[in-house]
Amino acid sequence: MAPTGEGPSEWLHGIHAVRAALKARRRRLWRLRVGRRATSPEIEELVEAARAQGLAIEEVAAGALGEGLETGTNPQGVALQAGPVPEFQLNELLATLQGASRHTLVALDGVEDPRNVGAILRVADAAGVAGILLTRRHAPPLTPAVARSSAGAVERVPVARVPNLVRALKQLKQSNFWIFGAVPRGGEGLYALSDRTLDGDRVLVLGAEGPGMRPAVEGEVDHRVQIPLRGEVMSLNVSTAAAVCLFEFLRRDHLAKS
Repeated sequence: MAPTGEGPSEWLHGIHAVRAALKARRRRLWRLRVGRRATSPEIEELVEAARAQGLAIEEVAAGALGEGLETGTNPQGVALQAGPVPEFQLNELLATLQGASRHTLVALDGVEDPRNVGAILRVADAAGVAGILLTRRHAPPLTPAVARSSAGAVERVPVARVPNLVRALKQLKQSNFWIFGAVPRGGEGLYALSDRTLDGDRVLVLGAEGPGMRPAVEGEVDHRVQIPLRGEVMSLNVSTAAAVCLFEFLRRDHLAKS
């Protein structure tokens, strides 16, 4: 629980998640807990960062840090009490996009596993994605599990929560975004896409593993994109598919600038 009158809070665990939250300062932060005898340069760095922000520092039994975590999860000797990650409205997210460079957004349709969402956020951060779109239903809240899976990227990549993904994609098309949808078969080859096709702002839509995008969402897609596979595996994990597509987009952007 948060201190009285301070609103909801949660405990972030792990070096990367705690460091990212302290650095980003997007959340409300209350206190840092450190396990007794948990000493390392990384933890000392976090303690100093928390102290510089005026946070309470508490030393607790190592076992107390793991409360609420999945069995076998290592809190790495540190936990941070923080408010929820702030989320954007779509218009607010679009207002943050500046400059003439190409902007890439990712929209998730029915991806409900927090670990997959966290992994996609991590990939998105590495690939320079400008934001993630999640739906209000059939998408997880941005819990500590998402923060941990994202290695702290949830603190850096803006997330917009939309009530209706079809309407959101229509709005993005009106704002001159091209919509790309990842499909397991029947699409254009990712590496065969022309440079002209990838020129401009774009959204990569990823559906749930198995069912993929819903028909209404797929109906808004301008380009159905398929990752070429040479083995017997018919499809990739959604976070792996995100990485392949986003880094191909990034590669093309670098080539366009050279």
